[in-house]
Amino acid sequence: MEFIFEYGLFLAKAVTLVAAILIVVGFVIAMASRQKQRPGNLEFDSLSEVYDDLKRQAETVLLDKAALKDKQKADKKEKKKSKDKSPDKKPNLFVINFEGSSMAKEVDSLRKEITAVLCVAQAGDEVLVNVESGGGVVHGYGLAASQLQRIKDKGLHLTISIDKVAASGGYMMACVADKIISAPFAIVGSIGVVAQLPNFHKVLKKNDIDFEMHTSGEFKRTLTVFGENTDEGRDKFKNELQEIHNMFKDFVLNNRPDLDITKVATGEYWLGQKALELKLVDEIQTSDDFLMKANNTHKLYKLKYATKKNFAQKLGIAASEGIESAVSKLITQARSAWL
Repeated sequence: MEFIFEYGLFLAKAVTLVAAILIVVGFVIAMASRQKQRPGNLEFDSLSEVYDDLKRQAETVLLDKAALKDKQKADKKEKKKSKDKSPDKKPNLFVINFEGSSMAKEVDSLRKEITAVLCVAQAGDEVLVNVESGGGVVHGYGLAASQLQRIKDKGLHLTISIDKVAASGGYMMACVADKIISAPFAIVGSIGVVAQLPNFHKVLKKNDIDFEMHTSGEFKRTLTVFGENTDEGRDKFKNELQEIHNMFKDFVLNNRPDLDITKVATGEYWLGQKALELKLVDEIQTSDDFLMKANNTHKLYKLKYATKKNFAQKLGIAASEGIESAVSKLITQARSAWL
């Protein structure tokens, strides 16, 4: 009996502590959301210098002093020879990383990064965008794809790299590119549309709770969470999804006319090697291999628009991202194959 009492007391303390932590975190998030967003900074990093430094470090470790000295002399001579033959500077390759969430909140930074590129890019420059996203809201990823179209409209060659996943809205972005490269086991495709929502009407009705919703316009609302859904509303909702899917297919086909759109627009996804056979991608290659090769002909620069955040904002974002990450892991574990 005493053990049960002590256990109950311990459990009560634990629940109280957890509740207190949640209240504090909620308060911090609320305060962070009220504070004015600080202006961000555009960060430029030279990837060419990174690759050159890695090469020098490897040579320092692997070569003896005599061989290293000879190698350095040969490189210096070759560099001078190359400079004499082609005095013109190398074109630039701008690298942008896009890791998209379901709400496509990262599009705001993407817009600024692309705008920065278009302000400084010259003829002959290129852009590589590393896309990593399983898709999300239609309007968000539609805007992201439109941002990438700005690069092509400027006359710059656009390459999209898929190292892990570019599905659904992620592939909507990728198909805009002049060239798509993919890692062998990257997830590609999922050209489809999905929408789902719970309905609590029966629960409310069982507990004698009325729910009222007033609209002006026959289809201002089709399906609702609390109201009673009708067959007419369901049919309208499905038709709207089909219209979006048709627009999605037309968009992909317009950018990749060689695709058998009927075959690939089933909502399925494929690994990179199969995606190559289906012409969803153009080449099996990782972004690392692409950049190492491009470093011989281009100056590589990575761009990132970073917003300065105060402590409260950082804590609030960390909490929200932790929750989102936990939910995403549960979804992934439920849908993905294990290796």
